[in-house]
Amino acid sequence: MIRVAVKEDGPRILQLIKDLAEYEKAPLEAKATLDQIEETIFTDKPTAYCHVCEVDGQVVGIAIWFLNYSTWLGKPGMYLEDLYVDPAYRGRGYGMAFLKTLAKICIERGYERFQWWVLDWNEPSIELYKSIGAVAMDEWTVFRLSGDSLKNFADNS
Repeated sequence: MIRVAVKEDGPRILQLIKDLAEYEKAPLEAKATLDQIEETIFTDKPTAYCHVCEVDGQVVGIAIWFLNYSTWLGKPGMYLEDLYVDPAYRGRGYGMAFLKTLAKICIERGYERFQWWVLDWNEPSIELYKSIGAVAMDEWTVFRLSGDSLKNFADNS
């Protein structure tokens, strides 16, 4: 049911990314294209990885992740960028199956951390994460440069 994505899954992955953006109340921010998905995930040197949940031959969920690095531990970790299950398939344990699959990959490959962000209003997900022993990093504030701010900063330094 949880497997590594293949290139043929690309269109469905892209649709689920757009569905996630809609769920997170930011549909206009999901600008990824099928070409970009293929160039970053389905290549000899991927910069991101994707697992899918397949039920009766249909992809109903995605987990997209990449490696990060802990200077304190001197080891890589896994950052889960997106975990999304189609609403019609929620409540069946597929989200938990994704998390377990990725946690096992971390252990097998020696990744010391498995982390992700969650929107503060997403109570069902927060409760799930707490139930498996995940700890909120409330003392940290996330900062981001993107779009025009990133370009302006890079150009004016």
